[in-house]
Amino acid sequence: MSAHVNLERRRQAINGWLLFSPAAVLLTTFAFYPSIATLWSSMFSRGTRRRPTEFVGTENYGDLFADPTFWLVVKSNLIYAAATIPVSIGIALAMALWANSKISARGFVRTAYFTPTVLPMIAAANLWLFFYTPGLASIPK
Repeated sequence: MSAHVNLERRRQAINGWLLFSPAAVLLTTFAFYPSIATLWSSMFSRGTRRRPTEFVGTENYGDLFADPTFWLVVKSNLIYAAATIPVSIGIALAMALWANSKISARGFVRTAYFTPTVLPMIAAANLWLFFYTPGLASIPK
């Protein structure tokens, strides 16, 4: 009995890793590797025809933090985020409560609210349908 339980656990673990592996490959390819490569590249000087690249360590970051324009940009971004994020969350919450309230035009409000979310999915579905069944596009109706 325990051999069967161990076999089942092993099978579930293998299935879990197989389901996880495409996401891990995509994350590694499009998120982790570019981030690490950018961090590594930032440790070198910019090479030109006359002067090859050389390792400068964190000197680039020291120059960045010493630049007053950098701090102005950081300040502007923080102000922008502090203003837009709470406002957009508040508007989204108000619209969600409005779409869920007991009003006479609740169906219309929900349709108007969710149409921008659903339309791109419908367009993508139609494109994939066209790719997989190109003969249907030429059939007269």
